[in-house]
Amino acid sequence: MIRLRLALLGLFAYLFSLVSATALTYKLIANEKACFFTQVDQPGAKIAFYFAVQSGGSFDVDYTVTGPNGKTIMENSKERQLDSVFTAKEAGEYRFCFNNEMSTFAEKLVDFEIAVENESPSALLPSKQGTSPEQTSALEESIMKVSRDLSTINRNQKYFRTRENRNFSTVKSTESRIFNFSVVESGLMVCMAGLQVFIVRFFFQGARKDFENLRTGIGSAVTDQLTTLCFASVP
Repeated sequence: MIRLRLALLGLFAYLFSLVSATALTYKLIANEKACFFTQVDQPGAKIAFYFAVQSGGSFDVDYTVTGPNGKTIMENSKERQLDSVFTAKEAGEYRFCFNNEMSTFAEKLVDFEIAVENESPSALLPSKQGTSPEQTSALEESIMKVSRDLSTINRNQKYFRTRENRNFSTVKSTESRIFNFSVVESGLMVCMAGLQVFIVRFFFQGARKDFENLRTGIGSAVTDQLTTLCFASVP
């Protein structure tokens, strides 16, 4: 039993040593171009490249993958997320660049992972005596299945994390817009109330002034009539 456990641990360590991976989170400021590099020791290695824009702007970024000879392998603009695997045709240094020069103010938070699998794990697994290289034991098959399942779970977790961050950013943006709209609406209501009070006061002041003028005019007319009658009655 102890030997089986040791063999299992050794096989796991052997499989994981075949893959070198780098996972980072990088804040890409406005008008910035950032590049990251990985070394491939031999041709035919599998290179897995994953990235997702977690926040900032429209959740998109330009990217370019360049080989050791300076030839562009992959490139695209305004990409939100990428999960790709390609085969390295030659050994050397591969460059992975993110470009945010299209944004004037927005910063982008980018999660990315670069993994290099130098050789096929199934091809390098030690085989039992009396079996062909194509045959593997049940334990080896189980380990390979666990490895594939873990890779699938990891990929799904990255996807759901990206969706969560984007939805949270959308909720924050909507909340900010609702708050700003409420403030503007409240200000307009206060202004309308003040304008109504001013209009009502203006109408009442105008009516009162007209009434005072009318009363003054009537009083003057009556006084003039009385004065005329008094002078007319005197012989």
